[in-house]
Amino acid sequence: KHKMNAFNKVILMGNLTRDPELRYTPKGTAVAKLSLALNRKYTDKDGQTVEDTTFVDVDAFGKTAETIGQFMQKGRAILLEGRLKMDEWDDKEGKRRHKLCVILEKFHFVGGKSDNAAPSKEPANKSPIADADVPF
Repeated sequence: KHKMNAFNKVILMGNLTRDPELRYTPKGTAVAKLSLALNRKYTDKDGQTVEDTTFVDVDAFGKTAETIGQFMQKGRAILLEGRLKMDEWDDKEGKRRHKLCVILEKFHFVGGKSDNAAPSKEPANKSPIADADVPF
């Protein structure tokens, strides 16, 4: 039998569209849900500048989720590395739903606070891309 190889790696940089939602599983694992806005600006064939935004849902786990919940707020930029995962569930009408999301594996805080943001709670000694605690 032929074995197919696969590679699942995503690198994204964008801004949070809302404050992270930090929750804990019944076993005590932290889970942070993020939504990123990825902005793209380009010139179309008529020479017009076009702005396009893609929204991506991201899940973080463990100490990484707690760190993101503590230091990130709506509007802040983040550089992350992760993998794609297909979420599947049944909606209220019993219809099967699918949504592609990113499981965060490493991240880096990007930039400083904006002028209208709350004071940064970020530690002075920022680490480079940090490894995440991913349970699966």
